[in-house]
Amino acid sequence: MSLAVRVIPCLDVDGGRVVKGVNFENLRDAGDPVELAARYDAEGADELTFLDVTASSAGRGTMIDVVRAAADQIFIPLTVGGGIRTVDDVDAMLRAGADKVSVNTAAIARPEVLEEMSRRFGSQCIVLSVDARTARDGTTTPSGWEVTTHGGRRGTGIDAVEWARRGEELGVGEILLNSMDADGTKEGFDLAMIAAVRDVVSVPVIASGGAGRAADFPPAVLAGADAVLAASVFHFGELTIGDVKDAMAAEDIVVRTAHD
Repeated sequence: MSLAVRVIPCLDVDGGRVVKGVNFENLRDAGDPVELAARYDAEGADELTFLDVTASSAGRGTMIDVVRAAADQIFIPLTVGGGIRTVDDVDAMLRAGADKVSVNTAAIARPEVLEEMSRRFGSQCIVLSVDARTARDGTTTPSGWEVTTHGGRRGTGIDAVEWARRGEELGVGEILLNSMDADGTKEGFDLAMIAAVRDVVSVPVIASGGAGRAADFPPAVLAGADAVLAASVFHFGELTIGDVKDAMAAEDIVVRTAHD
């Protein structure tokens, strides 16, 4: 039997509040993270992701409090990302109640940190977040996509598909593939990029960036995603978890129901 495709709301947290914008700019308030987490749990979300967009030492302290409070309210896995730089940062988030951590910039600076984290905590706890966009500003990569930092605003010249493959080699248990071109645009996922990464990794791929309608989700799965992640369409009531699962079930994609 096929594994059920997971539906994952993403909560970008800044100063203890959920925020959302387009391409990580023009952020607006979207609510209390603990309240939203509890709502999504009740609605049938399979997992949650918290992303600390402050990503400073002060922000991390706030995030630990948010994680601890949310973990007391929900019964589904919680992934936390943003500002995770060291093994000790992972330890702090897991102790606060997170089930997994997502690592981005720190791994670009020193890829070996992924191996250190996965060796200590297990691959199942470590997610490599790949913020990818079409290569530009004279940069070329074999796949045509490059890894970015700073919310997609700063290119690295690193090939995004190769970086995902390297992440698996270093021991991560999942790839969170964020299309920075599509983020917040509600024009659909980057299907070509999902398929390209799927071709080179065997670990689960989480598709992120671009969801606008329930109909956008099944094509991402058919392109190779094992899970689908979205933010503003859930936060502002444009879609429910049920809407997304119904759309996937209509395409014969296996999803968990509230009764599973």
